[in-house]
Amino acid sequence: MAEVRLEGITKAFGGKTVVDDLNLTIEDQEFLTLVGPSGCGKSTTLRMICGLERPTKGNVFFDGKPVSWLPANKRDVAMVFQSYALYPHKTVRQNIGFALKMMRVPKATIDEQVLRAARTLDIEDLLDRKPRELSGGQRQRVALGRAIVRDAGAYLLDEPLSNLDAQLRVLMRAEIKRLHVDVARTFIYVTHDQVEAMTMSDRIAVMRDGVVQQCATPGEIYERPANRFVASFMGSPPMNFVTGELADVDGVRVFRGGELTQELGPYDDAPDDPAVVLGVRPEDVTLSPTPVEGYQPGKVFVSEPLGPDVLVTVRIGGELLKARVPVPFRLGHDSTVYAGFNRERLHLFKASDGTALHAPS
Repeated sequence: MAEVRLEGITKAFGGKTVVDDLNLTIEDQEFLTLVGPSGCGKSTTLRMICGLERPTKGNVFFDGKPVSWLPANKRDVAMVFQSYALYPHKTVRQNIGFALKMMRVPKATIDEQVLRAARTLDIEDLLDRKPRELSGGQRQRVALGRAIVRDAGAYLLDEPLSNLDAQLRVLMRAEIKRLHVDVARTFIYVTHDQVEAMTMSDRIAVMRDGVVQQCATPGEIYERPANRFVASFMGSPPMNFVTGELADVDGVRVFRGGELTQELGPYDDAPDDPAVVLGVRPEDVTLSPTPVEGYQPGKVFVSEPLGPDVLVTVRIGGELLKARVPVPFRLGHDSTVYAGFNRERLHLFKASDGTALHAPS
């Protein structure tokens, strides 16, 4: 069991700060994902937790005890890397049990724990094979087995699915989520894939330039992003943004941006600076082939079939907005279409720094 707490963690390489004053607590048995673009500091943070890097400032605590001075092999963690890092000349059984063998655990105990891990991961029939005889997903299961056989307090996973094809990644997401429930331990997961973060996590910490922008549940991150960066990064396809300003028209608050005009529903008091960015998710955009009161005329730029839905990009003035609409959608390129927004689902951000002003309640 392990609660992991990061207190004022900073890491610099050659004068460049890659993690900046990070404060974060991961509860015992929680599944927390660090997500963000390449270079945001998420993997460096994970390496400081496991002891492969030492913080320039700050401290790491396990269950309230400082561990920043401890080497990696003295911390109660197990790590799964992006590369499988299996020994090619050893069998699956030997790969999974290698760490226990180095710890001089009795052979009978090793065999028992390896078998238990293999059953958990459904690779019991692969124990006598070599890594070259396994598929990518099977190798990933072996790497996970090598970690969970140690029965560590926390499991650290650094983009373990990035080398797998799309279909296998979906399968392994479910496997890892189930594994978290089965072993009942703390999981800290690093990825740049927001779909992985949304589908697997209890909480998500979104990072940018070494700073956590928001840490919350997947629902909170998606519904109430703290700023424009979080709103743009979390969501596939990403949120639409239109820069403009607020105005009062006959007592009604209106957003105006380029050729787009949108009446707004009730929200908090108007900001001091009327310059804002309107945000709307593609699923909250409705399209009509005929005029509808309050809808904006535009042209179909491109449509992308997604099976049950169609992702339609519409040009309204100088803006390209995406709408996720149900099939069938039969309007072709450059056809006139009318776009309407779900007024109760609109977001507003400060134009100056991207801070959220309003999110759906």
